[in-house]
Amino acid sequence: MDTTALGTGGGAAPSVQPERLRRGALGLADITASTMANIGPAMSFFFGFALIAQTAGVAAPLTILAAAVVVALLGNTLAEFSRSIPSTGSFITFIGKTFGPVAAITTTIVVSLGYIIAVSAVVAISGGWTATIIAHYTGVHIAWQWFTALWTLVSFALVVRGVSVSTKWAGALFGFEMGLLVLVSVWVLVRHGGHLTMAPFDPRHLAGGFKGLGLGFPLAVFLFVGWENSAALAEETTNPRHAVPRAIYLSIAAMTVSYLLFAYVTVVGFNYDTAALAKSDVPFVDVALGILGGGAFLAYLAGFTSITGSLISAANSQSRLIFNSGREGLLPPVVAKVTAQGRTPWVSFVVYLAVALGLAFGWGWGWDIDPVTYFGESATLGTILIVVTWLVANLALPVYYRRNHPELFSPVRHLILPIAGVAAIGYPLYQLVKPGQPAPFDVFPLISGAIIVVAVGYALVLNARDRTLGERVGSIVADVD
Repeated sequence: MDTTALGTGGGAAPSVQPERLRRGALGLADITASTMANIGPAMSFFFGFALIAQTAGVAAPLTILAAAVVVALLGNTLAEFSRSIPSTGSFITFIGKTFGPVAAITTTIVVSLGYIIAVSAVVAISGGWTATIIAHYTGVHIAWQWFTALWTLVSFALVVRGVSVSTKWAGALFGFEMGLLVLVSVWVLVRHGGHLTMAPFDPRHLAGGFKGLGLGFPLAVFLFVGWENSAALAEETTNPRHAVPRAIYLSIAAMTVSYLLFAYVTVVGFNYDTAALAKSDVPFVDVALGILGGGAFLAYLAGFTSITGSLISAANSQSRLIFNSGREGLLPPVVAKVTAQGRTPWVSFVVYLAVALGLAFGWGWGWDIDPVTYFGESATLGTILIVVTWLVANLALPVYYRRNHPELFSPVRHLILPIAGVAAIGYPLYQLVKPGQPAPFDVFPLISGAIIVVAVGYALVLNARDRTLGERVGSIVADVD
């Protein structure tokens, strides 16, 4: 194991053995299930598909298919990096090993805040969805903030017990969620058996043609956020150089098929009337209510398990980026503390979930915004920062392989596909930051830009104070002692 000293966030670094996570605790099935749980298909689809259908019309499933192709291009980049240098630092390590310590520190701030802001949407909706279920079935209205605090504490209690336990819980919740969604979908298709057509997959039914597809494209990409979960679990995964790439591709493929099914079912359930579909807050649930009556509780329950599983999985993987940055000196070393028995990074969990909870309460409660609205707003802001990181990682892959592994360099995998990924992800990024958007989305590009500027400034100062950072970035490889 590399015993290079940990940093202190400034000045000389003390000679301290870096903390290591529990090796071999997870297998391919574990990290694949965790990744799909992080995506949270029920949660993401429930609150995102209405807007996609509003822009694309009956052929809205094609927007999801286009987004899946883009995410697969991004998956190639993460898979190729993970084959060479599997790391808990994920994008931070990959970008830092390519472009140096300033880029690594900047990425640490940008992507960590992006994930925290995005997961605050999940934190808020966990309470909001619970309150919605209780109000719908009992008529009792309870403030969503109480449930939000409860589920955040429950998630922390699970992840701090150990990665194996929490990942299995997330996987079980995901399996339950998918089973319910498929059951509801089959039930709807049977009821509409005499009216099934292939119109939702016919490009001629795209509202506005390519423009209609493009308007909903950023939202469709957002449905897949979390596909990168497995990379941060590399240190605890058996044979990560093979398992992580497989988990990435398996997760993207499974989610693509699932989303296409759910999208088709929803369009069919609304009798191909996308104007009515677009007016629904949660169209899949409305379809279930119309077809199943009391059985629609299954759809509500799928949403709950999806949100809970996503919160657990996100905390598990994304907080590990903070942990790894702490042990490599990019953040204060206190965030690299682990529990004695489970070897779990408990301080990074606290930071990650506490800041997310604070955002949900401060933004959602302070501005009197309902959880569904907050979900859309905070998820959008967080996604901007995450997508910027994806774009830079795609730029980094050709440089990294050409410089460090020229004998392995593939023109297709290491140049054409990542450049195609840059072009493809550039479009939704532009749609998220272009001028003329309604409030509050019009200020999100300014907030994102300010975060990036502050991150660069912090990186320049920290690197100037500690010139050994470049040696420590990516020094801890997942499967190397």
